[in-house]
Amino acid sequence: MTNSSTLSLPILNLSDAELDPLAALQARQYTARERKPLPMTMAEARERGWDELDIVFVTGDAYIDHPSFASAILGRVLESAGFRVGIVSQPDWRSCDAWRTFGKPRLYFAISAGNMDSMINHYTANRKVRNDDAYSPGGRIGLRPDRATLGYCQRSREAYPGVPVIAGGVEASLRRLAHYDYWSDKVRRS
Repeated sequence: MTNSSTLSLPILNLSDAELDPLAALQARQYTARERKPLPMTMAEARERGWDELDIVFVTGDAYIDHPSFASAILGRVLESAGFRVGIVSQPDWRSCDAWRTFGKPRLYFAISAGNMDSMINHYTANRKVRNDDAYSPGGRIGLRPDRATLGYCQRSREAYPGVPVIAGGVEASLRRLAHYDYWSDKVRRS
């Protein structure tokens, strides 16, 4: 057995800044003037004095500035760290226009299908189409595509090639590996 103090592990010699990718980013420091909702349009971003955003969240849920919505929590945490954050809520996935709302993000797109997997949101266990969407205004259905995370990531890359895309949320975590897809009855890639 080797004593742990004699092991040569290069990662143990890295500084905190080298270990934490966010710490290495040059975050702009801003003071929070008022507690307004995160901007959903460029006009709202300009009201804050922002000409560009660092991070653009794209979510399949209606944007509600409440702790039960991940985009609101993460957006507020990043905003308090000095990042300029905007929200694109329930975009029309058939075109890239919604992804161009704020212009090219300085750092990345943060993608989530929302609080619920989009397939579960659309269909019952018997593969019947649901009558309402609990995370859309008025329960309206059809405001997000099936497998929304994939569609939103694709549109992000089409709108601004080369901008990093970070996928998160329930839907992304369920599809990290090849998996059996109940709705199509076949194995799908990650």
